[in-house]
Amino acid sequence: MATKKMKVLLVNPPNCGRSIPEEEYGITSIKQIFRGEPFSLEVLAGALTDHDPLILDLKCETEEALFRTLENFQPDLVGFTALTCEANKVIRLAAGIKKQFNPVIAVGGIHATYDPEYFNRKEFDYIFIGLAKKSFRDLTDSLAGGGKGASIPGIARTTPGRPLVYIPRNFNNDDLMDKCPPRYDLVTRYRSNYILEQLGLKMGYVITAYGCTHQCSFCTIPRITGGKYLVHSADTVVRDIQLLGDIPFIRMVDANTFGNPSLSLTIYEKIMQAGIRKRFFADVRADTIVRHPSLIKKWKEAGLYAVIVGFEDVQDARLAAYNKKYEGHIIGKAVSILHDTGIVIVGDFIASPDYEESDFRKLEDFITANKIEIPIVSILTPLPGTKLYEDMKDRIIIDDLDYYTFTNAVVKTKIPENLFYETFAGMVKRLHEKTHKS
Repeated sequence: MATKKMKVLLVNPPNCGRSIPEEEYGITSIKQIFRGEPFSLEVLAGALTDHDPLILDLKCETEEALFRTLENFQPDLVGFTALTCEANKVIRLAAGIKKQFNPVIAVGGIHATYDPEYFNRKEFDYIFIGLAKKSFRDLTDSLAGGGKGASIPGIARTTPGRPLVYIPRNFNNDDLMDKCPPRYDLVTRYRSNYILEQLGLKMGYVITAYGCTHQCSFCTIPRITGGKYLVHSADTVVRDIQLLGDIPFIRMVDANTFGNPSLSLTIYEKIMQAGIRKRFFADVRADTIVRHPSLIKKWKEAGLYAVIVGFEDVQDARLAAYNKKYEGHIIGKAVSILHDTGIVIVGDFIASPDYEESDFRKLEDFITANKIEIPIVSILTPLPGTKLYEDMKDRIIIDDLDYYTFTNAVVKTKIPENLFYETFAGMVKRLHEKTHKS
C-alpha cells in the first residue's frame, strides 16, 4: 500500500484531578494549576516531518474544542500525553473519540511509561513506554504505509484482557533526533497562556537532556530513557532557544540542566557567542551548585535568572530515604552560592504524610531564614511504578489516580488528616504572602 501523509492530532489533556482539602475541608489555597506549554507534544510533532500534525491544548481550550477539531481536522491518528492524575480523564476522552470518530488512538507520557497496563483498554490502540520522539515517528510511518507498527521497540499494541507484550526500547542518542526541532509554531495561538504564575512571566521551553543523572525514589523521570542520561548537542540547544524568537524567558525543562557540566559550559559559550539576550530558568541539583559554582556564575552572565532546586527536605534521614545522595548541609551551601551570585531560588520541597506540626514549622523556618524567594511545597505522593510506590504501597489508602496531584495525602497521615491539611495550608499561605511582600 502506498505511503500517505498522516493527519496527527496531539492532545494535551485539560487541568484535572480532585482535591481532598477542598472536598472535605473547604481548603482551596493549596490547589495547583499547570500553565506550561505541552512541550512533549511539540517534540513529537517536530519529528513528523512528512506528516500533518496539529496540537490541541485542552488546558487552554474547552473540551468542546476537541470534538470540533476532530470533526474539522479528521485525524488518522490521535495521540494523548498524560500525567498520573490525568490518566482517568484521558481514558474518558479517548472513549468519546472512539465512539464518535474511531481513529487510531495512542497514549504516552509519564503514567504510560511507569504503568502501561493501566491503559491496556479498548479505548487505545497503542501505548508508548518511555521517550517517544522516534518511536512515534516510526509508528506514524508504519501506519501511513498500511502497517500496524509491529515490533517497534517501546510501543505496546493494546490487548485488553491479556497482559501487554512489547519489546523494551534500548534508548540512545538517536532517539533524540537532534535535527528535528520542536514545533513551537503549533502552539502559537496559546502562547499568552504559558506563564510562570508566581511571577507572571511569559516563557518558552527548551531541553538539553532527557533522563537524569540520579535515581530519586519518588521521581518519574529516569525510566523515560531506561535510566540513561541522553544529551542534545550544544548547537541543538542554542538553535531551539533562537527558534523561540522574542520570548524573553526560557525555561530549561531538564531534570538536571547542568548534569553534564562540560556540555553546559559549551552551551554557555555558544549563547554568549551568538549574542543571545534572554533570561533562563534552569533545574539544578544542590550538590551540582556546590561542586560547580563557577559554572553557575558563568551562566549568570549568559542570563540565568532563576534556578529550580529540588531541595525536598531539610532533614538528613528523609533526604536519605528519597535517595538524594547528599546531606542537608549541602543545601545551605547551595543557597549561599545562589544568593551570592544574585540568582532567584525556586525551591521545591516535599511535605511527608509523616509530618507533625513541628515538621511544618521547621520547614517554614528554614525557607524563611534562607530567603527562598519562590518556595513550592508538594505533598509526598508515591506514583505507581516508582521505588517510593513499592516502599509505601501497603500504606496507601487512596487508589483513585484523580487524587495523585501532589496536593493530596494518598497515604494515611501521622497527625489527624484535617490538622495535616490545615497546618499545610497555613504554611503555604504565609509563605505565599512573604513571597509577594519581598
